[in-house]
Amino acid sequence: MTESIDKSKRKQFGNRFLKNDDDVFKHNAWDNVEWNEAQESQALSQVCAHVKTKMPSEKAADLEDNADEYWNKFYSVHQEKFFKNRCWLFTEFPEITSLKNEKPSSILEVGCGVGNSVFPILGHCVDSNVHVYCCDFSSNAIQILKESSEYNDKLCTAFVCDITSDEWNPPFALESLDVILLVFVLSAIQPDKLKHVVGQFYKYLKPGGVVLFRDYGRYDMAQLRFKEGRCISENYYSRGDGTLVHFFTQDDVQQLFLGAGFVQVQNIVDRRMQVNRGKQLKMYRVWIQCKYKKPVL
Repeated sequence: MTESIDKSKRKQFGNRFLKNDDDVFKHNAWDNVEWNEAQESQALSQVCAHVKTKMPSEKAADLEDNADEYWNKFYSVHQEKFFKNRCWLFTEFPEITSLKNEKPSSILEVGCGVGNSVFPILGHCVDSNVHVYCCDFSSNAIQILKESSEYNDKLCTAFVCDITSDEWNPPFALESLDVILLVFVLSAIQPDKLKHVVGQFYKYLKPGGVVLFRDYGRYDMAQLRFKEGRCISENYYSRGDGTLVHFFTQDDVQQLFLGAGFVQVQNIVDRRMQVNRGKQLKMYRVWIQCKYKKPVL
């Protein structure tokens, strides 16, 4: 059964709303910006053009077969300097901090990178019995994370894992996790492997446990900026550095998780306008944010 969505939850994304178009360049970003028909039509036209100039299948296969190498190169170049720490997690996902009062409990962040979610979470959970597990496809990312002064192996276990593989062999048991955190990670997975991956989440989550999801939405600025020859298949692309990215709709995510047996708690679109006040540019971001619970049978 799908729970109804309370639109008031969208206030968590922020409280800055554009009420007068003349004010657009007074701030760096505006929340919950609705698109008009012309914007939707233009975005659809751009995406259709991408599909007409798809990447050769041989090149796409190489990128998918060697995805770990491209992510290792990414972290070799950028180290821990590319992403900012995600302190917004605790506003959008209060389920993380609520675990402090539950003993014992555990969180898994999938696609943890170099710890931009892990370290803020560890800071909040330092005096609790919450253990943070985190994994990434990139061995370089996990090495960088473990070498950080913020890493504490008594509170956190980081490991390399290809979540698309048949067996994970993780350092935790089936049905042992309270929370699984997915922040811009499923978009990096080949679309035809997503069903298996979400099924794995279901296996390792406790009954009553929750998946917290945030990722790229259809027609996000990042999708519309792709050039010819970068599209692998519909809404699925390769960036210039060889890493892969898929852009979701709410229905895409809903079908994945409900099909695996989850119950929907939240499924909303965060449409945000970011502006460059110096260049007088408007940039439209589209993200999908969801929460899915494993039912208690």
